Amino acid sequence: MPWIQIKINTTDQSAEALSDCLTELGALSVTFQDTYDTPIFEPLPGETRLWGNTDVIGLFDAQTDTDMVIAALHNTPLFHSQTHYKIEQLEDKDWEREWMDNFHPLKFGQRLWICPSWREIPEPDAVNVMLDPGLAFGTGTHPTTAMCLSWLDSLDLTGKTIIDYGCGSGILAIAALKLGAISAIGVDIDPQALQASQANAERNHVDDRLTLLLAKDLTDDIQADIVVANILAGPLKELAPQIIQRVNPHGLLGLSGILATQASSVSAAYQDDFTIDEVVELEEWCRITGKKLS
Repeated sequence: MPWIQIKINTTDQSAEALSDCLTELGALSVTFQDTYDTPIFEPLPGETRLWGNTDVIGLFDAQTDTDMVIAALHNTPLFHSQTHYKIEQLEDKDWEREWMDNFHPLKFGQRLWICPSWREIPEPDAVNVMLDPGLAFGTGTHPTTAMCLSWLDSLDLTGKTIIDYGCGSGILAIAALKLGAISAIGVDIDPQALQASQANAERNHVDDRLTLLLAKDLTDDIQADIVVANILAGPLKELAPQIIQRVNPHGLLGLSGILATQASSVSAAYQDDFTIDEVVELEEWCRITGKKLS
């Protein structure tokens, strides 16, 4: 069955109220989208952060009378003559199938492949990570994840320990284990991420070497030879003291989820404790790596 989408441009102050209004008018789901694709910091648990200029998108059954919906919106203070909106009919698709069909095996560095669990392995003799991200972030298709995977592939991880901050699907921790790390700890604020990481670790037969923890359960004594954190610039700066503490003396650090324009401010939060390498950029995102001084 096809669907009708109503996209309304509004402000961050009005978005939540407009969402409630669309739900009352029969929207099956409501999502928020940044009008100008401006990245925001990752929200803290229980917090909702919206963009300064927000599109509120309501998804309706194809039989919905959209004239009635728009008329009802005009009777609210949230909607006026200057409000921009767009009504679109969406093609009926199996969206999960569509996504699966477009997720192909990807190679990173010299040895590492990330392979969807439902596809054939291109190079059986390579280091292959079989992945089903579930509801968690991390497939290797985003530049931030890709840069972290290439960095891990470039290291000699034999016998090393690793902490993956913001583990999402577990892709970085599992890749490190298959590249030779002896043990890994995946940390996230989202229990669904830990579930996805556990399932992927079992799929790759490394679950006996991967420990998964909610961030609140990470104790002060836990350290590793390598710490990788693919989150966002805001949390990387806020968490800098804790992340620095997790790296063993002379250990390695890899940070990503950072826009190129944010690289200098993130580097500044770590430069007193690390020798910072040249920043690597890919599609407006960047990766910061370094070695701990002591």
